Formats: sequence, C-alpha cells, structure tokens
Amino acid sequence: MKKIVLVLIMFLIIHQTYSQDYTIKSPNETIQLHLKVDKDISWTASLKGHTIIKDVKIGMDFTSGENFGTNAQVKAHATKKTTSMIYPGVPHKDAEIKDEYTQLVLTFKGKYQLEIRAYNDGVAYQFTDKNKRNRNVKAETLNITFPEDATSFFPKENSMYSHNERLYLNKVVAEIPATEFCSLPVVFNTDTAKVLFTETALHDYPGMFLKGNGNSTVNAIFPKFVLEAVDHKMEPDRNQTINKEADFIAKASDNKTYPWRVFIISDDDRTFIESNLTYQLAKPQAIENTDWIKPGKVAWDWYNANNIYGVDFKSGLNTATYKYYIDFASSNKIEYIILDEGWTKSTTEILDYSPNIDVPELIRYGKEKGVDIILWTLWKPLDANLTTILDKYKSWGAKGIKVDFMQRNDQYMVNSYEQIAMECAKRELLVDFHGSFKPSGLRRQYPNVINYEGVKGSENNKWSKDVTPEHNVTIPFIRMAAGPMDYTPGAMSNGQRANYIVKGKRPMSMGTRAHQVAMYVVYEAPLQMLCDSPSRYYKEQETVDFITQIPTIWDETIVLHGAIGDYIAVARRKDNTWYIGAMTDWSPRALELDLAFLKAGNYNMEIFKDGVNANRFAEDYKKDLIEVNSNSKIKAKMAPGGGWSAIITIKKQD
Repeated sequence: MKKIVLVLIMFLIIHQTYSQDYTIKSPNETIQLHLKVDKDISWTASLKGHTIIKDVKIGMDFTSGENFGTNAQVKAHATKKTTSMIYPGVPHKDAEIKDEYTQLVLTFKGKYQLEIRAYNDGVAYQFTDKNKRNRNVKAETLNITFPEDATSFFPKENSMYSHNERLYLNKVVAEIPATEFCSLPVVFNTDTAKVLFTETALHDYPGMFLKGNGNSTVNAIFPKFVLEAVDHKMEPDRNQTINKEADFIAKASDNKTYPWRVFIISDDDRTFIESNLTYQLAKPQAIENTDWIKPGKVAWDWYNANNIYGVDFKSGLNTATYKYYIDFASSNKIEYIILDEGWTKSTTEILDYSPNIDVPELIRYGKEKGVDIILWTLWKPLDANLTTILDKYKSWGAKGIKVDFMQRNDQYMVNSYEQIAMECAKRELLVDFHGSFKPSGLRRQYPNVINYEGVKGSENNKWSKDVTPEHNVTIPFIRMAAGPMDYTPGAMSNGQRANYIVKGKRPMSMGTRAHQVAMYVVYEAPLQMLCDSPSRYYKEQETVDFITQIPTIWDETIVLHGAIGDYIAVARRKDNTWYIGAMTDWSPRALELDLAFLKAGNYNMEIFKDGVNANRFAEDYKKDLIEVNSNSKIKAKMAPGGGWSAIITIKKQD
C-alpha cells in the first residue's frame, strides 16, 4: 500500500512539473488565450466566450542542443499589463498608436523563452533563444487547428519562389490537401469570428507559408536555406534556379529572437483594416532623423508603356518623354516620377544609363521643376554590388530606388531586404520593394522602406481579368493588414464586366472611374502611383485634381463599413481635413455614412461618385459639393464595381 501511495505521489509531482496551465486576457477581456505546457506547448484562443482557434501546437527543432517545446519544462513565468504610445516616424494609418496588451513570459529549462501577448484585437507569440551558441534551425512547428467547418480566404501559391501576388480563394479548411500551401497574410473564418494570421519582426530568418492537411489543421512550412542559386535559362537577369538547399531552414546566432506570429481576431471585418498589430510588434525605429523621408505620389511610366501623345517627338524610353512626365508631375504637384525598366544601359549594367536617357539631366530638370526621381532596378545586379550602385545613384541626386524581382522568402533574401533598407537609410534614399513578399515589420525599423508590392495589383490588367472589384475589396482586409501595398491605382480607361478588354499597351481597369479614385483613400501606400499616361491625365484633369488633393499618409483612420470581398468605406484624417473612400464589388450598393467622427462645426464636402450611367459606361462620374456637419448621414450610392469618395474641409466663416 505504501508503495502505491509513493507511486501516486511521484506521479503527481512529475505531472505537476510537466503539465502547467496559464491564461491571459486582452485588456478589454474579450479575447482569452489558454496555454498548456505538457511535454509540448499548445494553446487555444476564444473571443467573447466562443472558441475561435481550437488548438495551436508550437515549437522549434535544431540540429544541436535543446529543442523548443519538446519535453518542455517551465522554470519561471511572469505576467504583466502594459500601456504605452507609439509615434511612427512615417505614419501609415495613425499618427498615434496605443500599444496596450497583457503579457505572459515563460522561461523554460533549456535556456529559452516564450512571450505571449493578448491585445484587444488579437494575440501573438515569439520565441527567444538564450543559449550563447550558433546552431541551425531544422524546422519550426506551428500547427493551427480551427473549429469544424472553418473556411479560408486562401492565397494559394504554386511555389515558394514567388512574387506573392495571389488571388484569395474561398476554401473549406478541411478540404485543403497537403499538396496546397499559401503565402501570408491569410484569413480563416469560423462560425463566430475571423482570424487573420501573419508574421512580423522578421529578421535573419525565412518567411513562413501555411499548408493544408486535408483536415481542420494547417501547418507552417518554410523555404530551406539556399546553398546554391544560379541564373535561370529564361531571363537570367532576374530569375534564378535554386540548385541546392540545406537540410535546415536557417542559421541561428546566439541569443536569437525569432519572428512574432500574429493572430488578429475579430467578429467585425473592419478590425483587420484598423489594426496596427504588425507595426506594434515590429522592432523599434532604427533611424533617428526621418525628416528627409518624404511620402508622396508618383507619375509612373511602365503601366502605360510610355505612351504619350500630342507631342512633337517620338515617345518612348528617351529623355524627352521623361521630361514630359516631369512637366506633368510638376504642374499637378506630384512629388516623384519613376524611371522604370529601360533606363539603364542594360538590365544588368545598372551603373550606367541608356544612351537615349540622360539621367543626371533629368534629375537636374526635375529639381528645377520640384519633382524628384526614383530609379528602378533588378534585385540580382543590385545585390551583387549594393553599396557602389547606391553611391552612384546618390551622387546623381536620385531620391530612392524601386527594387524588383526578389521572388524568394529564404533567410538570405530576408537579410538582403534589411541590408538594402539599412544602406539606403545611410544615404537618405527611399525604398519601394516590388516583386516582394508581404511587409513583415521592416517598415517600422527603417521607415525609408516606404512601400511593398506583394499584391496582385493593377499591372495585372495588362494580361488578365484577375483584378476584379471583388478582389479590390478583398485585399484591404487581408494583404493590407501586413502593411502598405503598391497596388498602383489611377487607371483612366475603365470598364464594366461586359465591356472589359485585356490590352497590354493600352490597359483598362475593371470597375468604375470612381472605384479607382476611392483607392487613393482606401489603400495605404505612402508612395502612391498614378499609373496612367500623363497625356490621358491631361484630358481627365478634373479627376486628377481630385486625386492630387488626397494625402498618402494619415493621422487617424476609422473604418465606417466593411465586409471582406463585398464592400468597404474608410474615413481618414490628415491634419484637419477628412477623406472618405468607399468601394463595392460587382453588386451595386448604397452605404449610409455617419459623419459623427467630425468635430462640431460646419464643413464642405467635395464628392466624387459614380455617374447615373456608370453601370453601363464605367468612366461616367459626377462631382458634388454639399455642406455637412457631425449630425449628417450621407448615402454613398455605388454602381456595380463602383466607388465613392469625399474630401471634407472646415467651412470658412463668411
């Protein structure tokens, strides 16, 4: 009998050592995370008492030393609540961000820590290795199980070598096979709420993807550490073949902190646009002075294939054409033009310019006209000679670079992004990452990283019918939650579904003119393009005059209406002026806009909306000017694929 009692006592002691439970709640107590340590580490999350994330198993495996989450034993834990303010150097959606959360830090035997935070709009976790040794990461475990019948807006990828420009496919999670995977961010939908999953503070580590399993669980997968990448047979200047990979995903240094795994949780789709979680969890700003970082709009050449007309010279890749772009930008107070592909001597000889384009002269001419120039470059030749190339561009007087065709998410590429950002910051150069993965926190550390692509944007109009109004009102809720997106709006040739035509050199957009204009308020992009030809813009001066009033960074953001893939209405403030942008899918809608966010007083509202015949002729629009106040409720009526915008200014006293 004594032996049985002794065995029971020993079992209880051992079980207590291995099985420990912890619960934290968001500051408003609507989100609860329950974590269990019992040989492995797992947690669940609920919103308002409903289980939203059924089970998450987490851990890391290394080539040597202690694994994280295997036979896990907690040595110490600490919980605290934190409230502070963040003031972004370049505010993308809010000039002030309240950073409020409940934190649980677990210290494990094996010298590693797990930090978990619960916010009012989600949860996040991060591992830190306290071992003073270098080793390789074989794999990271993240198995997320959702309730039965969960669905997903799934950005399916065909390869990890990708631009990450995807459509969001509606899929039942349990029906996603193990052969299918997606890039981030991705949204999962349960009966009572949605979860947006992504990552931030991604440094010196590969980007994550999620794959299916044919059940309600999805798993993290990663690109392997690249040992050999060679020029691809097709377009060797920009594409690579990964010839050799290691049997691990990353080389890890001592005292390594890994990326935050971020779960934005809400039963209100508007939360995914208003949330700043990916910014809050990123590394603090590394640049002391940000005064030189000038957001703004860009007259862009590539979308419209340099097709200008009504001039007395041959348009194309030449100095005269780009001076025309500069003149257009100057006359409309547009801050930048881009010299996209074709300005260099060749796509690999990027320290010199084409004999048809005098770049120093264009930069001089632009300064005379108050317009700065950003230079496009392929990543491969830039990576091969980074500092020399940046020094040359800086000596010419360029204001930034647009880097294209990275297409990889492995550790080397993630490090390359940061190296480019850092070296550009030293030289006070802006960076627009094109052909890129999603924003993953670097924009906070280096606010000169002023935009990212990683989105299926308007350039797809040149070769497909992918960029529909439904897609356009999906991406703000998913892709934009990770950070700004270089969608490149501003198409002046617009078509309804029945008369849209794919035209490579004269592209048109799906949806109405007002749909395009609303993007300038709805889409976050501190460096925002005007994609169409200046010659066409001169003929559409009324539209241009409205667009150029809209800022590209914001002091405050309020989402008035929102449903993923259906519609959106956003109000944003810059100084004392408010701007509203509303968009719909192919369904016509009338959204009531409550202007209660306005301070007391009378205001002028300048409206740009669908014309009465926009359902037949998508370029039909109408402008109105009305008086409003904080008691006003305005109907934003939109045609199929339509839009609605407003600029609200304080009414001057007579």
